[in-house]
Amino acid sequence: MPERAGQLLVALDVEGLDQATTLLDKLSGVVTGCKIGNQLFTAAGPAAVEAARKRGFRVFLDLKYHDIPNTVAGAVREATRLGVFMLNVHAGGGLGMMRAAAEAATKAAKDLAVPRPICLGVTVLTSLDRHALDAELGIVSTVESHVLRLAGLAKAAGLDGCVASAREIGPLRLQFGKKFVIVTPGIRPAGGPRHGPPDPPTALRPTESVTAIPGGDDQVRTATASGAIEAGADYIVVGRPITAAPNPKAAAQAVLEELRG
Repeated sequence: MPERAGQLLVALDVEGLDQATTLLDKLSGVVTGCKIGNQLFTAAGPAAVEAARKRGFRVFLDLKYHDIPNTVAGAVREATRLGVFMLNVHAGGGLGMMRAAAEAATKAAKDLAVPRPICLGVTVLTSLDRHALDAELGIVSTVESHVLRLAGLAKAAGLDGCVASAREIGPLRLQFGKKFVIVTPGIRPAGGPRHGPPDPPTALRPTESVTAIPGGDDQVRTATASGAIEAGADYIVVGRPITAAPNPKAAAQAVLEELRG
């Protein structure tokens, strides 16, 4: 498991490269990793990855590839060429697609003589709950059991781990062990808003006071930073609580202090 500072990945979900580089410069020396997702990559492309890596940040490329196996394999090859340290694909794309991604990462890393990126399967988005699975997607299952099923497919396909909410970390660790990489989004400040089903385990339980998330909050399966790490997450992804804060550097330092106890 990485050191505490290395476990925090700041989500650069901003409108363009200028905003991203401004944030990176503010966070330099405090945070060592960032997440580049669909919004920034659509706006700036590979230049966003280059800008982050130039400043010494490790990049989690969060594009959630979901297509036919050959197309996903090509995308993973190019992501490996960019030098990202971690990437993901949708586990819902099936065993063949995920296997193609894992094999493409391995081959590209060897051909380019670069480190192979950690490859993850996205299980159930943290914006979804059991009702949404059933009523909207037709999946008659608990969130936990569906996450475990998709994570099992990811492991069988040769991926290194998965993306899942803090509420599924315990069962994932029991089933897949310590080497299975778990990345957890939906991180909210201690004392943040209460969402989702009744109280999770104590380590994940928020306090009763309410802290607003700048820009709104569309996550329903959330946890505090310390709760997710104590439950067994390898990495946590934190976005608006840091990037929309008046002082992003101080907000990031506060998260790291929480992790250090």
